[in-house]
Amino acid sequence: MSSIDTLIDHYLNHLITEKGLSRNTIESYYRDLVRFTAHLKSRKVDRIEAVDTALVLKHIIALRNDGLSPKSRARHLVSLRGFFKYLLHMNEINSDPTRTIDLPKTTLKLPDVLNVDEVQQLLNAPDLSRPAGMRNAAMLETIYAAGLRVSELIHLKMGNVNLEAGFVRVLGKGAKERIVPIGSHARDRIDDYTSTARPLLLKSRVSEYLFVARAGKPMTRQGFWKLLKGYARSSGLIKKITPHSLRHSFASHLLEGGADLRSVQIMLGHTDISTTQIYTHVARDHLIRIHRRYHPRG
Repeated sequence: MSSIDTLIDHYLNHLITEKGLSRNTIESYYRDLVRFTAHLKSRKVDRIEAVDTALVLKHIIALRNDGLSPKSRARHLVSLRGFFKYLLHMNEINSDPTRTIDLPKTTLKLPDVLNVDEVQQLLNAPDLSRPAGMRNAAMLETIYAAGLRVSELIHLKMGNVNLEAGFVRVLGKGAKERIVPIGSHARDRIDDYTSTARPLLLKSRVSEYLFVARAGKPMTRQGFWKLLKGYARSSGLIKKITPHSLRHSFASHLLEGGADLRSVQIMLGHTDISTTQIYTHVARDHLIRIHRRYHPRG
């Protein structure tokens, strides 16, 4: 029987080579498993086959006593479930001690979601008479039109955009590629930016990135966050707005308009549809309002 540390190394290597998970996800799993290993060592458990359900439950309770939120404890249990599922598959253990343990109850709270009028206010904020304003307008339209993560937006390359067909090719988490449609507004903004403003910003430099900042380098996350805050303030929006707010608004507006959950899942690049389901409360509230307004017994 291999040591617990060796089994963890094998598991993480499996996640990298077979699952293609991102570095941040791997590091998160590693921290959770190291913490669990420390718990086992404190109880003088040095064999993985000696771990039972009671031992895992004691660890989850210890995490709660240490002040971890339900959401953090749920994520921790997900890490352990994946590890023991792998060990069971590799015949390192005979049964999975996490199988009967329920996830801690957690409320997934969304950041403020903008309504359609508020999104319009924000998208109208950039000054289109300036090259930087044209770039920023194209960025705002694109992140909302395609529901992108800010990291996906700033790393878009010229070859990732097909204006004629109306889509962007996105490299998401775990190096997984997806194709997302964009509407006519985003296409027009990108076209105006690339034909007029981008050459002025590059100043004879060459860059493979669509949205360029100084010296032809891609804009940073911090740079986009700063300009977004500025436009939110200048457009008079009171809500706390982050780059992810536009991604949340994208998903919520699609569902509210009648899109099916599976399609939204694909466009967002979610591996698990349960992740997408956190947006359904917005669509549900919309349906409740419609029912109350139009149903004879509403």
